[in-house]
Amino acid sequence: MARALEPSAVQAGSSEDEFDPTLLALTVEEAARRISVGRTTMYALIRDGAVQTVPIGRLRRVPVQALSDYLTAQMQARPVAA
Repeated sequence: MARALEPSAVQAGSSEDEFDPTLLALTVEEAARRISVGRTTMYALIRDGAVQTVPIGRLRRVPVQALSDYLTAQMQARPVAA
């Protein structure tokens, strides 16, 4: 039988929903959340070379600057509607 969580057990703003603005490199999932796309879309952007990644040991991380660069490129590629 499932037991309901007490209100004190559920904290608003869990670490899953928050992000640390001091991080310089993110996991793919964190990067996807930052720019509001799905994980699969983020992997496709990485695969296509639109978003750069860096190896850190055995891990691959997305620099925050790479997300900023990607968004800037997207804004410059699309003409502003008058």
